[in-house]
Amino acid sequence: MAFDRYRRVLALPGVRTLLLVGMIARIPLTGTGMTLTLHVVNSQHLGFFQAGLVGTASMAGAAVGSPLVGRFVDRRGLRPVMAVTTVVQLCLWCTAPALPYAVLLPGALIGGLFSQPVFGAIRQCVAAMVPVENHQTGFALDSMGVELSYMVGPALAVASVTAFGSTATMYGVAVGLVGSGVALYLLNPPTRSAEEDAGHEGAVPRRQWLRPGLLALLCLVSGLTFVLTATELSVVAMLKADGATAWTGLVLALWCAYSLVGGFVYGGLSRGLSPAVLAIGLCALTAPVGLVGGGWGWLCLALVPAGLLCAPALSSTVDAVNRQVPAVARGEAMGLHGTSLTIGGALAGPLAGGLLDAHGPAWAFAVSGVVGVALALLAALVRRGAPAAAFAPAAAFAPAGAGSASESGAVTGSEGASGFGAVAGSGIAAGPDAATPLPAPAGE
Repeated sequence: MAFDRYRRVLALPGVRTLLLVGMIARIPLTGTGMTLTLHVVNSQHLGFFQAGLVGTASMAGAAVGSPLVGRFVDRRGLRPVMAVTTVVQLCLWCTAPALPYAVLLPGALIGGLFSQPVFGAIRQCVAAMVPVENHQTGFALDSMGVELSYMVGPALAVASVTAFGSTATMYGVAVGLVGSGVALYLLNPPTRSAEEDAGHEGAVPRRQWLRPGLLALLCLVSGLTFVLTATELSVVAMLKADGATAWTGLVLALWCAYSLVGGFVYGGLSRGLSPAVLAIGLCALTAPVGLVGGGWGWLCLALVPAGLLCAPALSSTVDAVNRQVPAVARGEAMGLHGTSLTIGGALAGPLAGGLLDAHGPAWAFAVSGVVGVALALLAALVRRGAPAAAFAPAAAFAPAGAGSASESGAVTGSEGASGFGAVAGSGIAAGPDAATPLPAPAGE
């Protein structure tokens, strides 16, 4: 494994600062969902159903807004977009503690529409600042940063609400979001490389790059977050059924740690793997987890194989998306990637919850794994038969020796809905190079 690849990437001008700022900037975003959920339940004295509706409204807004915001980044640059979205988030989070539920609900929708494009923008900048032959390593580093953000953000939100209450925590979130926006505004990393700018590439019609192969890849992304969200909910339900709820935090933290290890190893490899291959492996190894008995310790061990593939699978999808679109549409494409993450997590909440209620964790693990494998196989077949993109991507979009892919992060991920209450922290940071939408109160 060529770990010197990490040294080369981190030695590039501005990359180390970009990744550090990106990791810190995502922390307040990953804590928004937990903060809002606890505010609705504890301060407004409403149920988890009402809290879930707020999360759903925010996810719907983010699903629509993410590609639109990315398109503005492509056309106007990062600074004006960060300025507008940061002001909107500041206004919403400063007024949120005083808003009645009937106003908070549409406010969450607006917040999702104007989500700060931190997740997608960082990936877009990594693609611009890192040479194509090192994209796999760069996206793996970003994925590990997402994972670390998800490990800190939700836990910090819970601790803050417990110690200071949801009102003070909301003001703290506002400060964090403003800090993130100001940091990226001042940093102003390039969204296109010097070579891409020198090429004077004009606008490329969407129909030339949003083709069946890319749509199949985005479907695969949704399938991955569906499985990861279902896994988190199933872990919570399994531990509850065994009377081991107190170990939930540790189990999910270890799951994130497995993803970090997998992402680190994957980023050091000389060749990448196809997103479909990684996704099939992750989903197939998830399906039998529910059959494990013997307590929480055995569950931790059962999650190791699939957990190791979380960050590699999601980081590979980011690299694959990057290579299938022109530089002038990269922001919109990363926004669509985030939308796909959101859709997968949003669908998993009710579907996995229904399986858990009706048949228990074993069936939820099995069905979600099988569904994930089926989606990955379908996506692979569609991509294999899809015609090449009409714009004939240059070498800038085809990293040397990267196989079919390279991405979330934990996260991971996420990458994704990151607006007003759109994200709840979880082990889905496993790539959830993506921000992870709020699947269900029990899972967070």
